[in-house]
Amino acid sequence: MKTSDLQNLTIAIVGGGYGGASAAAALSALGANVTVYEQASGMHEVGAGIGLRPSSMNRFREWGIFDNIAAVSSPSDYFEILTATGGPIMKDDWPEDGEEKHTYLIHRGDFIEALVGALPQGMVKLGHKLEKIEDNGSNATLTFTNGEVVTADLVVGADGIKSVVRKQLFSDNQPVFSGEHAYRSVISIDDAHGMINDDNLRMYIGHGTKVYLLPLRHRNQVSFDITALIPDSTWSPDVTKEDILKTVEGFDERIVDISRGLNMDTVNLRAVYDIDPVDNWHSDCVALLGDAAHSMLHHQGQGANSAILDAGGLADALKTADTVAEALAQYQADRKPVTDELQRISRSGWTEDEVNSVFPGQKPENQNPAEQQAADHDTADLDSSTK
Repeated sequence: MKTSDLQNLTIAIVGGGYGGASAAAALSALGANVTVYEQASGMHEVGAGIGLRPSSMNRFREWGIFDNIAAVSSPSDYFEILTATGGPIMKDDWPEDGEEKHTYLIHRGDFIEALVGALPQGMVKLGHKLEKIEDNGSNATLTFTNGEVVTADLVVGADGIKSVVRKQLFSDNQPVFSGEHAYRSVISIDDAHGMINDDNLRMYIGHGTKVYLLPLRHRNQVSFDITALIPDSTWSPDVTKEDILKTVEGFDERIVDISRGLNMDTVNLRAVYDIDPVDNWHSDCVALLGDAAHSMLHHQGQGANSAILDAGGLADALKTADTVAEALAQYQADRKPVTDELQRISRSGWTEDEVNSVFPGQKPENQNPAEQQAADHDTADLDSSTK
């Protein structure tokens, strides 16, 4: 699109998380009139650390916010996967992107603060929970629960795994339980029992459990994450210290000691969900982005990175296409095959024996083999057609 057309474009972004804030950075850099509508009353992220891949960092460089992110993160050279007791399984460098070779390890809260802090004052409007979206063809109208009504040339639905935009316009795909719990905390490096001596991510794998140690040395902290196969699908499960200790039985004694020393008030406890791939992400004036389009499990560490790259892909498409409608079609064509594959491989996090031992005869849907899932869907289609 021409620069003048982009500058006249009004864009409403629903959701102010990683995807929404990244989209705001990318699209405002085009000169568009961008507003982010966030349902929360304040911007913050709970949880722990993530790794921003070289391709994401290059996007931040392109949008002029690389230094904002780098200032609150630690560059990492490689990652390791080890057995529960520390035996080597694999060690590899992060995939390079151009001249950028590092993955930057960052606390989720620092990341969202740096992203939002780089946006123009007033671009993010808090306390706006979406109630209804109407696609008018050439534009879309948003109605919020606070009574505000907004019409925009382009609406970007970056409102997460429970997306209202996706549900009302594109797909009623419900979140799918992975059969996992994630227990996450940020602790002092001094409480890591000597396990942190550099800036590189390490994952320890035992039967039905994965433990991630992600250094945040710029904070003198470490993100300590446990992912375990657990049958309880409650979104925010009630978990005790004893429950956590059971998941790390047989691990390096230092990991057990870290777990024993956790302050449970600081541990984020949640069941892990994703969604099945969504067939269509866009209309002529509305597009999904990030978890709203392709929420995925965290085994590949690609959730936040995919949202960032979505934002870059959407901006690229708007620059090169003649119209918003053409841009959105191009955006989906470029990004959906990539995220479909990431969703698929992110579900391949466990061996068949491990899943069977926790879910004998009753696996969660996304732990079923792909062929069985397809057969199940075909059967469901046949059943519905005969009613």
